Amino acid sequence: QVQLVESGGGLVQPGGSPRLSCAASGSIFTIAGMGWYRQAPGKQRELVATITSGGKTVYSDSVKGRFTVSRDNAKNTVYLQMNSLKPGDTAVYYCNAAIQSRIGMRVQDYWGQGTQVTVSS
Repeated sequence: QVQLVESGGGLVQPGGSPRLSCAASGSIFTIAGMGWYRQAPGKQRELVATITSGGKTVYSDSVKGRFTVSRDNAKNTVYLQMNSLKPGDTAVYYCNAAIQSRIGMRVQDYWGQGTQVTVSS
């Protein structure tokens, strides 16, 4: 079994710089891609940023230049450093990972439970 657990969300003032973390645990052999998605009330879930095991990153235009995604492969953890937050960044942020399990060696997507980020003064 594999689990993803996010942390670091909360109430942040505009311009704030929180960092989100997502730790994967369980019967993990390798983790290919890891990333972050977000969903605001009444809207569809959208890509925020992704990073491969080799460190290649992809960002949505709305966060490019403000957010930075990184990962610690030894800890099976991905991070999202969020800078210059705007009210429009308010959403539930979800961690996503493509993981090859030691049980059966199958690669499949996993999702975290989500962490709320609210940007308000």
